Amino acid sequence: MSQIIMKEISTGDPSGMLVVVTGASHVMYGSRGIGVPARISKKMQKKKQVVILLDPERQGIRREGEIPVADLLWYSAAKPCSRNCFDRAEIARVMNAAGRRREALPQDIQKGIDLGVVSPEILQNFFDLEKYPVVDELIHRFQGFRERLLADPQFLNRLAIEEGISITTAVLAQYEKRKGRFFEEIDYVLTDTIRGSVVDFFTVWLPAPTISLLSIADNGSGESLELVRGLLGSLPDNAFQKGIVGQNWDINQRFASVLVGGLKLAGVGFVSSIGAGVASDVLYAARRVLSPTSIEAERPRAPIWKAASVYSGFLGTSANLRYQICFVCRVAHVKAHDRNF
Repeated sequence: MSQIIMKEISTGDPSGMLVVVTGASHVMYGSRGIGVPARISKKMQKKKQVVILLDPERQGIRREGEIPVADLLWYSAAKPCSRNCFDRAEIARVMNAAGRRREALPQDIQKGIDLGVVSPEILQNFFDLEKYPVVDELIHRFQGFRERLLADPQFLNRLAIEEGISITTAVLAQYEKRKGRFFEEIDYVLTDTIRGSVVDFFTVWLPAPTISLLSIADNGSGESLELVRGLLGSLPDNAFQKGIVGQNWDINQRFASVLVGGLKLAGVGFVSSIGAGVASDVLYAARRVLSPTSIEAERPRAPIWKAASVYSGFLGTSANLRYQICFVCRVAHVKAHDRNF
């Protein structure tokens, strides 16, 4: 094969380009340099050649300075990469530059590195997040925060802004409603404010895009969980979420993620509304026993089930769709800003 190629190069147009399509085993360099590109390099050193390996099944772990299998690795869209997708030497370079060892990383990132699905960019983002003490504690202790901060480093800022707006507006609304009775009925104020804060947390948390390595790295689970994993584990958290290596979602899965996200938020709204209603009734009953003079008139009982149904419907439809769109716009804006910067 190498003789035919060299003959074609020597007799063909010297200014042209020769494209050789052959099996993957013929382009492997090998420790003794017996592959086709290595043979040509020895006999025609002045000729420049580039080796592109299409859809490689595996990568060997090589050290710095060793000759790579190919100059470029090309993964086609028809065959998405799910294993050994990044150069191990580049991963090692990032870890050495950060002064980190593999054993000190979270388990899901360790498994992702072993499988070759953690890109150098994701690893570098993780090390950048570790520079902040509070964020460092969160990403090491809680997988949910780690997945969301890797997808959107500004997630905590967005969560804090949403919570600040929610608490401030809730307190102002309660003050406007109760006026002089604000501090006397501070227990009611706290109940409604806490309910709003919890709901707002999940409204931001659930539709937020994530980078989840556990679904790729975790190969085994109990049979009883297979159905749940099949229904929910294969769906993105956000309809517009960009998948990493090993994650590819079609239009049906993205549409299903909107419905599942709506059901989750509807459940949060239903449970929180019932909890707030029950807490309010308990506080009212306690007031009647402990301080009956503070109650001017009989308080009409709020329709708990009706309020919970209406509130869950609002969160599952309007809030779900708004936050699905808002998050993708925010993340896209941040990425565009970073590229321009």
